[in-house]
Amino acid sequence: MEFSRTFNGGRVFKASVSDLLGVSVDAIVNPANSGLSHGGGLAAAISDEAGPELDRQCERAIEKIGRIPVTQNVVTTAGQLPYKGVIHAVGPRMGDGDEGPKIERTVVNCLRRAGSRGWKSVALPAISTGLFCVPMDVCAEVFRRAVPRYWQEYPDSSVELIWLCLTIDAYPVFEKVLSQERDL
Repeated sequence: MEFSRTFNGGRVFKASVSDLLGVSVDAIVNPANSGLSHGGGLAAAISDEAGPELDRQCERAIEKIGRIPVTQNVVTTAGQLPYKGVIHAVGPRMGDGDEGPKIERTVVNCLRRAGSRGWKSVALPAISTGLFCVPMDVCAEVFRRAVPRYWQEYPDSSVELIWLCLTIDAYPVFEKVLSQERDL
């Protein structure tokens, strides 16, 4: 199952049922908490696969700059994973308020970070829909708006592929929202 849309300049936004740890991209986004501790969900899986160096780098980042605010991110190396880096992004928790706009800022900040590194491809999960319990349709609407807006606002970005990795349960919700043409 895959949804794909091509934008000006041949840039591609793809959403598919896929394992974030198995896609071929320059960088992946880790849905992190503000302390960059990877105790559960996808963050724990990324930590386990990357090995202890990723955790050490996260600990050093927290020691140096403190807890990461919602919508912001930190980049580390990928440890034993085959990526140029991991962008640890802190999305909102359900009940924080303004979850949609906060997820949108989180996504755009991740894409800006990837672009600042010269990375051409980045894979993201459905930020905040796992342990942080934001409804999938809210997150899907964010990606539907944020991706084209990012390339419109940053036409010189190095990012050419944005890959949204979804579970089989999440895909139908995202496909329905993403296929809507309004406001694109």
